[in-house]
Amino acid sequence: MKKPLIAFTALALIASAAVAPQAQAQSSHRRQVCENVEVRHSDAKDQHQIAGTAIGAVAGGVLGHQVGGGKGKTLATVAGAVGGGYAGNRIQKNNQDKNSYTTTERRCHYVDD
Repeated sequence: MKKPLIAFTALALIASAAVAPQAQAQSSHRRQVCENVEVRHSDAKDQHQIAGTAIGAVAGGVLGHQVGGGKGKTLATVAGAVGGGYAGNRIQKNNQDKNSYTTTERRCHYVDD
């Protein structure tokens, strides 16, 4: 009964000795790289400034509609809507940027050599 136990123990030792150098060799080719990353934090719910764009487009369209007559009125309405949409987008973005802050976080990852 002791001979099979001894044989099994010997096989287990041989197998672990064969695996250990291989695992050690693989881990020696990896290194950790860390870098500081700036992360912007904002409480804004509307990250794409959709509300500012929509409100600006409506206001610009209404103002543009007040100008000209005929096809010129249509062109002025469209131009006012486009310009107002862009202005509204930028205004909302500037307001959101004022209410945000930046932190620096350390991020690390492993790379293979």
